Amino acid sequence: MTNNSSSITEFLLLALADTRELQLLHFWLFLGIYLAALLANGLIITAIACDHHLHTPMYFFLLNLSLLDLGSISTTVPKAMANSLWDTRAISYTGCATQVFFFFFLMSAEFYLLTIMSYDRYVAICQPLHYGTLLGSRACVHMAAAAWGSGFLNAVLHTANTFSIPLCHGNALDQFFCEVPRILKLSCSDTYLREAGLLVVSVCVAFGCFVFIVVSYVQIFRAVLRIPSEQGRHKAFSTCLPHLAMVSLFISTAIFAHLKLPSISSPSLDLVVAFLYVVVPPAVNPLIYNMRNQELKGAVWKLRTRWFLEAIYCTCPSTYHL
Repeated sequence: MTNNSSSITEFLLLALADTRELQLLHFWLFLGIYLAALLANGLIITAIACDHHLHTPMYFFLLNLSLLDLGSISTTVPKAMANSLWDTRAISYTGCATQVFFFFFLMSAEFYLLTIMSYDRYVAICQPLHYGTLLGSRACVHMAAAAWGSGFLNAVLHTANTFSIPLCHGNALDQFFCEVPRILKLSCSDTYLREAGLLVVSVCVAFGCFVFIVVSYVQIFRAVLRIPSEQGRHKAFSTCLPHLAMVSLFISTAIFAHLKLPSISSPSLDLVVAFLYVVVPPAVNPLIYNMRNQELKGAVWKLRTRWFLEAIYCTCPSTYHL
């Protein structure tokens, strides 16, 4: 049994399967989801960057969100894929600390950014005459930087606190990635209270963001329902529903993962729930926006068409000029 954290050189993650066939099945499942998330988010980032019609605050924040989604899914999934492929459970102490840091950094920044995006929608619908003033290019950059910076500070505090706690109960984590509550279960008695207190502070800040989002959407829906034309109401709703769907997905999976009753907890259920809030949102967010936003869908389609034509031209230039 390990006596303290200074002697721990690696942690053991949860094995996703017992048989080699299931391990390889998990590898291909993770690989498919990961490649789909990379492709979808990459298309959104490239389409927004290349299409000047999408150089607006809403799409600027969406570009930042896609960058965060790419980072968050790249923090956990590649290691899970490698462990399944090579039939191992190990992750180094440094690797675990790095995973915790980037997980907190990217997930915190994403939630702050979703809060900012709700403010963007509020100003666009409830105060459209002041939109250019309140959400100018400088203000948008400052707000995005605040989201990234707050996430970074949150990650530094949690990582430093978590890995300064003595660990007395082995090195096995019952999860497929380094999750702070799992690490705290390995801590010596009462030494986890400082990190637990910091987690409570983070939850309070997140709750404040949640209240801000709810109040913003109450005002948005009240304003939309006062729009006389049905076409106007539909257009207003279409710009808000993708963001609202992403917020709902992000919050509901995180709440269920961390606030579910201990009586229904089991390793299999915990694994499924962690998969839902860690892997699913980064992969699904691009689909939500692409299905509901005609401007973005058109930009992505033009981008794919251009790449297809360029590929044909590179393969057979004489045919392209016919």
